[in-house]
Amino acid sequence: MNMVSATKLIITGAAGRMGSRLVSLSQESPQLSLVGATESQGHLSIGRDVGEVAGCGAVGIFLTEDLAAVLPLGDVVIDFTAPVATLHHLEQAVHYGRAMVIGTTGFSPEELAKLRVLTQCIPCVCAPNMSVGINVLLEIVGKVAQTLGEDFDIEVIEAHHHKKKDAPSGTALKLAEALAAAMERDLQEVGVFARHGMTGERRPREIGMQTIRAGDIVGDHTILFGGLGERIEITHRAHNRDPFVRGALRAAEWVRSQPPGLYTMADVLGVG
Repeated sequence: MNMVSATKLIITGAAGRMGSRLVSLSQESPQLSLVGATESQGHLSIGRDVGEVAGCGAVGIFLTEDLAAVLPLGDVVIDFTAPVATLHHLEQAVHYGRAMVIGTTGFSPEELAKLRVLTQCIPCVCAPNMSVGINVLLEIVGKVAQTLGEDFDIEVIEAHHHKKKDAPSGTALKLAEALAAAMERDLQEVGVFARHGMTGERRPREIGMQTIRAGDIVGDHTILFGGLGERIEITHRAHNRDPFVRGALRAAEWVRSQPPGLYTMADVLGVG
């Protein structure tokens, strides 16, 4: 019987909030093998065992600044860092022919264009939110909007911790894009990202985007459909980062065997 070898993982930003959970949860699966972990130049944890940094005990993998040094060892790089760093890591992954899973958000249009070009060379899953629940929600919200029709106003409300740098969240934008596409609207034309002062009446085809930053909220996303005399609210709440981490690890196992190209979590989950 042919046995599939464990997927060899390299985790960038491995001392961060997401990176540490990726390190910890990767240890739970016999289908995954952590072979490398990196952090930014000058990080205080460089040289330490990444398992001890993550709080899950020594794993025998030591944090390094040099992604190129560990790329030959791995199958897939998982990256939850920042746009500039992610694109640099992607360029290195392309050079070594390694697959990637990218959960970074906040890319500019120019950065996204560069990402699309680079991922023609390697298989890459890129998604702003890798939880199974959110990706199922992305598949159904458009159908809900179509069924309710033009008589219902649409608002997307998202809440995250006070350290999050980009707004609205990548997940909220994906939800709004799915809603706009289902209703045959252009989000660039109908999206309203702030309201202040005498704004006048709400335009019928608007899709509102409301952002909350407070405390340690991991991630809440609500789609509100407001009609006359009734409203529907669909909410996804992440209680911790583990749903995103488990989704990323699932994506890493899947993307390893795919041909070059840019994939989403819908591809990984086989939905849509």
